[in-house]
Amino acid sequence: MRTETAPTPPETVRLADYTPPAWLVESVRLDVDLAPSATRVRARIAFYRNPGHGRERPDLRLDGRSLTFVSATVDGRDVAADLAHDREGLTLPAAALPGDAFQWDCTVEIDPAANTALEGLYLSNAMFCTQCEAEGFRKIAYYPDRPDVMAPFHVRIEAEREACPVLLSNGNPGEVGDLGGGRHFAEWLDPHPKPAYLFALVAGQLVAHEDSFTTASGQEVALKLWVRPGDEGKCAYAMDALKRSMRWDETEYGLEYDLDIFQIVAVDDFNMGAMENKGLNVFNSKYVLASPETATDRDYELIEGIVAHEYFHNWTGNRITCRDWFQLCLKEGLTVFRDQQFSADQRSAPVQRIGDVKALRGRQFPEDQGPLAHPVRPEHYVEINNFYTATVYEKGAEVIRMLHTLVGAEGYRKALDLYFERHDGQACTIEQFRQCFEDATGRVLDQFALWWSQAGTPRLKLAEVWDAPTGTLTVRLTQHTPPTPGQDEKHALVLPIVLAGVAPGGGEAIPERLIELSTPETELRFEGLSERPVLSLLRGFSAPVVVEREITPEQRAVLLAHDADPFNRWEAGRGLSVAVALDRVRQGTRIPDLWTEAMARMLADDSLDPAFRALALDVPGDDEIAREIAGQGGLADPNAIHAALSEMREHLGSRLSADLNATYTAMRVEGPYSPDAESAGRRALANRCLALLAATRDRTAFELADAQLQRADNMSETLPALASLTYYDAPSAERHLDAFHERWKGDALVIDKWLSVQATAPLGRTLATVDRLTRHPSFNWKNPNKFRALIGAFAMGNPVAFHAGDGSGYRFVTEWLLRLDAHNPQTAARLAGCFESWRRYTPERQEAMQAALTQMREAADLSKNTREMVERMLGA
Repeated sequence: MRTETAPTPPETVRLADYTPPAWLVESVRLDVDLAPSATRVRARIAFYRNPGHGRERPDLRLDGRSLTFVSATVDGRDVAADLAHDREGLTLPAAALPGDAFQWDCTVEIDPAANTALEGLYLSNAMFCTQCEAEGFRKIAYYPDRPDVMAPFHVRIEAEREACPVLLSNGNPGEVGDLGGGRHFAEWLDPHPKPAYLFALVAGQLVAHEDSFTTASGQEVALKLWVRPGDEGKCAYAMDALKRSMRWDETEYGLEYDLDIFQIVAVDDFNMGAMENKGLNVFNSKYVLASPETATDRDYELIEGIVAHEYFHNWTGNRITCRDWFQLCLKEGLTVFRDQQFSADQRSAPVQRIGDVKALRGRQFPEDQGPLAHPVRPEHYVEINNFYTATVYEKGAEVIRMLHTLVGAEGYRKALDLYFERHDGQACTIEQFRQCFEDATGRVLDQFALWWSQAGTPRLKLAEVWDAPTGTLTVRLTQHTPPTPGQDEKHALVLPIVLAGVAPGGGEAIPERLIELSTPETELRFEGLSERPVLSLLRGFSAPVVVEREITPEQRAVLLAHDADPFNRWEAGRGLSVAVALDRVRQGTRIPDLWTEAMARMLADDSLDPAFRALALDVPGDDEIAREIAGQGGLADPNAIHAALSEMREHLGSRLSADLNATYTAMRVEGPYSPDAESAGRRALANRCLALLAATRDRTAFELADAQLQRADNMSETLPALASLTYYDAPSAERHLDAFHERWKGDALVIDKWLSVQATAPLGRTLATVDRLTRHPSFNWKNPNKFRALIGAFAMGNPVAFHAGDGSGYRFVTEWLLRLDAHNPQTAARLAGCFESWRRYTPERQEAMQAALTQMREAADLSKNTREMVERMLGA
């Protein structure tokens, strides 16, 4: 074995430096002999030279990390002495290769029990599990670990039968058998070429919830949802969501499933929500397990959406994958859009759209407007795991949605059909995806393509001139995208703007139309109007922009009462609430009757979906108001914001108490629990009424919450009542928290809710409470779900305590992030984003947050994951 150090990849990976792989893979045979601390992996890989890679035969470069090398041969010849190893893999020089095709046979040993980063092969409570996206497979075997190297896999797993009675991998089941000595094996054959990041292996003590699905062409597919013994009763909804997803993909996209079996495994220790490995999806258990007693309506909704998302990846991600990780949005943005379509069809489309936009504004807009801004398709990275971002996912989905709007449903379907026909089995780029739209619809999308390459949130300014004598409304629309790190110069984008004009007394004075704004500004004239309408701009949130317009509370009230577009109706109410909050924060202005009356009308309007009314009555969050203040050039004071919003909630609870009580009673759902959209909407409105009543801190409101807790037979009623009592520090809160823990201490996912309820309460003693809970037997900081439930919830969901004026919240979170970083860098780096908006706040808080970031940056052993995030936030 040679000891020379082969060249390592540059620290920064750049899209511009992409080169095709020198060697491609015809087939892979993996033999995995499982043992907790000494798993042996033998990889037999048939390589062939990429014909498009030049004349001279290249070296063989394979990725590998944390692998103990055992042996290697090429076509049976020992090549160990020819190999050059380094920290990122190994290189076999071209001179040691026999020709343009050969078989590489290499055995390594790995230690799953020591793999706390949860990448590659690791142990989760005695269960073997893998997570290979983005670069985890290189921790399992030496391999060209890049998405544009695709091959069919044949996997043989051996293990002790008692410890691992179930042995799973991708594809269709093959031979199984007994090996003697208490050991057994199972083989799996995946005939579809796939990149290594889609490899999966799970082994342990599991039980299956089984069902089947018959495809449109008559193929019978076995469905298995694997969970730990005792969790079998919590699988029915995930299985139902899977079957509905499979049928929907056939109906809406013409896409059928392509293997004999589809499997999902629920895992307790998982960095992500779920992973779309071909035929064997691995899920964070919180997005699989649900029963009425343990899961909220929101949990059911997330399970439905995430099961659909991962299943839809079978085509948009697996059958067609991304050429390189810069194209991540090709699979994620498209698949998020598809799962949003699915959820809109399964539930209320307006409510789904409002929820999607709230998430976009809450997570992606701050990212796009801060130091972590990057294009939907980034141009460079240091650690690819840091680019699984809201920009790639949520904004990526908005780009697909805009394409859908511009070319229409028929054009969109034609383009996608062409995409699947042309690129099935390939690793593709955004350019190839875009070409399918151009070829299918005849549109030129050169300018639209800027959405993938230009970072930042565009600002759309609306100016109006009303000429009463002629009944003419002149509208000027102007677009501008502020500079972002590394992109000072911005270009005009294609903005699909759906608008209409609403008459003051109701009805549409200007019919709805689609305007394509592709220049910095444009002017529209609407003539022959009998009275000035209120412009309903950006219906359905047709483009992901920030709107700047002068609009009076009275005009917003018109839209709230009469707009035919549900999203803009909600948006008008939200705008009213934000304006009231800003006035309270800045001038202490009294809460206007106009707002109270508008909320009262919304509460009383039984023609509206209860879920929609629940959203409309939701007072804006602290972070939302902080973003508004910063967006207008101010600095946010978390204490002043929280006080203003608390006063608004208390005001509604007091002024509308009779109507809130009546609605609360009317919305109660009788009979057995059902997670259907109608029942969930009724519960959402009832719980919103309860929360507003509790904001008064009135004894009768607390008694109402106490009574709900006592009679509740489902978590959708239990948790909101417990949260209201805890948030408002009711006398009975501690008693109910203790009782809740006593009942559910054996259920890890329910205990996560118990931790989060306490971490997000805006009380002076909350930091001390959270600190105490870090030493509680029910908290395990090494489990990502637990860490997010307590430390993450405190940092992301409790702005008052996190942003405490003395900096104690920042110091506490920093200490825990540094501790976690040494154990699980991927999760630590993502949660470090809680400091992203540090420039938004008052000077003393800026200084304290900057000090916290500097402390992390200066930590000698900080991972490259977290270091990249910290340096980007500091602007280094």
